[in-house]
Amino acid sequence: MPPTTVVAACPVHAHVAPLLPVARALVEAGHRVRFLTGERFRDAVEATGAELAVLPPDAGVDERRLDIDHPERAGRTGVALLRWDLTHLFVARLGAQAAALDALLDPTVGAVVFEPLFLGAYVVTARPRASRPRTVAVSVFPSTLPHPGVPPFGPGLAPLPGPRGRVRDALVRTVVDRVALAGPQAAVRRAMRAAGVRPHPGTLFAWPRSADVVAQLTVPGFEYPRPRLGDAFRLVGPAGVPRPGVTPVDPASLPDWWGDLDGRTVVHVTQGTVANDDLGQLLRPTLDALADEDVLVVAATGGTPVERLGPLPGNVRAAPMVPYAALLPRTDVMVTNGGYGGVHWALAHGVPLVVAGSTEDKAEVGARVAWSGAGVRLRGKRPTPAQVRDAVRTVRTDPAYRAAAARLAQQIAAAPGVAGIVAAAEGR
Repeated sequence: MPPTTVVAACPVHAHVAPLLPVARALVEAGHRVRFLTGERFRDAVEATGAELAVLPPDAGVDERRLDIDHPERAGRTGVALLRWDLTHLFVARLGAQAAALDALLDPTVGAVVFEPLFLGAYVVTARPRASRPRTVAVSVFPSTLPHPGVPPFGPGLAPLPGPRGRVRDALVRTVVDRVALAGPQAAVRRAMRAAGVRPHPGTLFAWPRSADVVAQLTVPGFEYPRPRLGDAFRLVGPAGVPRPGVTPVDPASLPDWWGDLDGRTVVHVTQGTVANDDLGQLLRPTLDALADEDVLVVAATGGTPVERLGPLPGNVRAAPMVPYAALLPRTDVMVTNGGYGGVHWALAHGVPLVVAGSTEDKAEVGARVAWSGAGVRLRGKRPTPAQVRDAVRTVRTDPAYRAAAARLAQQIAAAPGVAGIVAAAEGR
């Protein structure tokens, strides 16, 4: 009988998508895979060869309907929004998630692979090792794990060596733990006790360490070092990002203006696949910023109608979606709001970046772009056209950025990717 592995993810696109290639790799390795997530991902899950185990509605959220389903979020920003979201969108689902996960854990299950905000999995990791399956936390955003010399997760800080850094990190950690996360942390401890287990030590951001292995979807050049964690913290590289040139592209999937890219310096701009309600955050400022530059701008609206961009400058080509396997090998600079997956697509192709984002994990992604040398970080999520223009010029004209991106591309090409997660699930 093949081994059974349960994969669990909150029913949110950015959490499910990175685990789909993991599920496929597990199936190809001979596992029976049961993927616990929302019904709306059925087709995507079953396309991997996995079986969908439907997560009950009270165990997840639909990020497309947050403003409709949770009008009380309106007006909250920054730390207040983070606290509310952690408490009400994630911690409040812990019990229902744990129950749904436990219903799948029969004696044939050898491993549970989960993303860190599927909080119900921490009920499983809190149990004695002999009475539970092997657990692998797949971090689909920058690592939250505390470690000496690594600044606290959230504010988007880069490591600062020496005594100044230690003092800064201690002060910031106190604010994050005792102010920003105090409410969610109290709530998650109550939820764990209600589920019949003792809460893990430390803050919620440290809890992935309770898994047997944490698989981080990046490479050493794009994550702050944590040497004390040893082999339990593995930098496996991105999941589902193919090597340049190996993915065939159907010419019919390309827009009719594709030939305009020939011989041009190409700048790609995107706000990702989700955050496209307000194209004035980054897309429109970039179009205005580069309207008089000698570049061709390729704008992808992430499914939002292109007409919402307004009048397009003559050097702009736009589409709702553009296949990255075709676009990125021809791209000179990518301007992005800092989605973890999209940034790794760019880096895998050696494309340097301009990043402007501050919500969710995007400040942390931007900090790593700057720390790695692979791009320029702009603070906030709504830069001015002048800021974007100056940043793109800097990245275009300074070869150090492309060289750093090329080094990261080499690391990504050498990383095990999903094979590293299969190995972790199998106890290797």
